[in-house]
Amino acid sequence: MKRSAVAAAAFALTLSLPTAAHAAAPSAALAPAAAVVPQVLAIGVAVGALPLATEDRTGYQRTSFRHWSAGDIPADGCNTRAEVLLSEAVVYPEIGPGCTLTGGTWWSYYDEREVTSPGALDIDHMVPLAEAWDSGASGWTAARREAYANDQGQPTSLVAVTARSNRSKADQDPAEWLPPSADALCRYGAEWTATKLRWGLAVDEAERDRLLDIAAGCGGTDVEFTPAP
Repeated sequence: MKRSAVAAAAFALTLSLPTAAHAAAPSAALAPAAAVVPQVLAIGVAVGALPLATEDRTGYQRTSFRHWSAGDIPADGCNTRAEVLLSEAVVYPEIGPGCTLTGGTWWSYYDEREVTSPGALDIDHMVPLAEAWDSGASGWTAARREAYANDQGQPTSLVAVTARSNRSKADQDPAEWLPPSADALCRYGAEWTATKLRWGLAVDEAERDRLLDIAAGCGGTDVEFTPAP
């Protein structure tokens, strides 16, 4: 799909998508929300719906995003990291006291590696915390940044991958880093886009252009996202 066609197809969608400014509004000021329906867009249309803005890292500190929290099920004694590991396990690990995980098997799709030790895995924020700050999260409340950093409401937001691949990625966007596995490209582009749409985060020009290039080679790939509460 040509970029001009993508922009035209996306135009009618942008008003209904969350924006950084909207996301920053205190929840107490919002009317009771109706049930949120997941949205599914072709990847080119989804990328075209992302707001464009200049990034600014002024004031960023990793500590501005509190993690890991007690997770979605506080009573299980496992924090967000452990809950993501449990949800993504190919072979379920044993859970010991204090939610210590032993055994189990995971698949790191960034580099196509099978991992059998939980300690060899990182939980990657699909859109890194620094990138989220640059893209709109600097205007959020501390509570919303914590919700972002521990987001299990959309499976694409947090992903278990090898520590090596996560640290190679660091805080880079797709214009600067892509997974080493060629087979991961379409999935990664879709999940990055889904996370930004979920949280109303913007893209800069280089990032958008790289995502459009990915989309051009990923016909038939959909982006599914649910706007964050």
